[in-house]
Amino acid sequence: MSIFKSNSLSAYIFSFLGFFACLFLLCVFWILIAADWQAWNIGLSLVVLSLFLLVAIMRFKHKVLASFDRALLHIEAVKVEDYNQYAKSEFKEGVTANFHNELTILSEKMQTHKSQYDQHALLLYQLIDQLDTPMLVFNQKQKLSYANAAFSTLFGQPWQMYRLASPRLLGLVYTDKGWSLPSKEQQWHVSQSEFIDSGERHQLLVFTNIDSAIRASQLNAWQQIIRVMGYEIRNSLTPVSSLAESLGSKSDSPRDKQALAVISERCHHLQDFVNRYSSLSQTLNLDIQAINVATFVERLEGLFSQNKLIFVSKPQNFWADPTFIEQVFINLLKNAFEAQASQVKIEITEKAQQSLIKIIDDGHGFANTDNLFVPLFTTKQQGQGIGLTFCRNIIEQHGGSIEIKNNSKSVKGVTVFIMLPLTSPLSS
Repeated sequence: MSIFKSNSLSAYIFSFLGFFACLFLLCVFWILIAADWQAWNIGLSLVVLSLFLLVAIMRFKHKVLASFDRALLHIEAVKVEDYNQYAKSEFKEGVTANFHNELTILSEKMQTHKSQYDQHALLLYQLIDQLDTPMLVFNQKQKLSYANAAFSTLFGQPWQMYRLASPRLLGLVYTDKGWSLPSKEQQWHVSQSEFIDSGERHQLLVFTNIDSAIRASQLNAWQQIIRVMGYEIRNSLTPVSSLAESLGSKSDSPRDKQALAVISERCHHLQDFVNRYSSLSQTLNLDIQAINVATFVERLEGLFSQNKLIFVSKPQNFWADPTFIEQVFINLLKNAFEAQASQVKIEITEKAQQSLIKIIDDGHGFANTDNLFVPLFTTKQQGQGIGLTFCRNIIEQHGGSIEIKNNSKSVKGVTVFIMLPLTSPLSS
């Protein structure tokens, strides 16, 4: 019937029961008239009966709607991911009880799914935090909400210092080709993807050091060339060296003996040269430990006792493999003094969860610093082009970086910048 059409259940119950209550009161009215009741008795009776019916209708409506109200509270709790709130039904049996039971089952399933999702998300963030590649997460308001530990290698500070920072504040620029980071000297490729977390859309930016990729590709190419050449050279040198030694032991001529000895010595030298180059890209078995700066300085001063070394260090320790890091310092100091440096200053400080080591000399510097780390490239007449490449290989396998810059025109020499992790990688 059209008279019972309503926009809400509450209005429908009230209109439906009100209609039949009015019919009931009308019937009572005619019955009382037929019974010759006085007018004031009829009016009083109808008022009392009307109040009674109104109270009964309101209680009935409240009883019916109470189950829905409790269900709504349950649903509101689910919407805010609060799965510990449960609504009890007004009735222990029937469709209303079944409805609340289904809500409870649904809530428990959603809680289980959320727990699994939270565990997966936690595992994913822990995995991201262990990666050496910088990764940044921006929320739907374009504010930095998370980054991994490698963020400090890119921006020099822990990511918490830049929490809620905008991409623009971090120097990121968005173009038709995607995100880029032009403010950095190194070349970075920025990959972008989107994901939804807690109902919000997030952006994940992954930074790949193009310079490192190019160096790895170049080093791999050199290593393949050296591997092929080394195989051929060793196969040729071994019989030549053996034959020269054999002929030298049988010859009676001092001149012939000397010539054959030179041939044998040069064969051994060339074999050693090939063996050294074949180790350029090998993975080192590092024993990283805390190195006492004072002890380390004492060893270097003993090795370069004829040269002037100046040490300035705030921290007492830094983390590295003692044997390999000492070889790095020996190579760099040797290069400095061969470049006519009168003194070398070594500064050790801590910056952005890393040890910063500066090796500053006053030598003649480099005419071109672009190819310093290219294998076989050297500016020395007797050089082999392996020292700096070997140094970079050691530093990068420590998880650090090395950079060489000429000093300003007013100050002669070169400054070597070495960044090493502040703690052992095994402790992270």
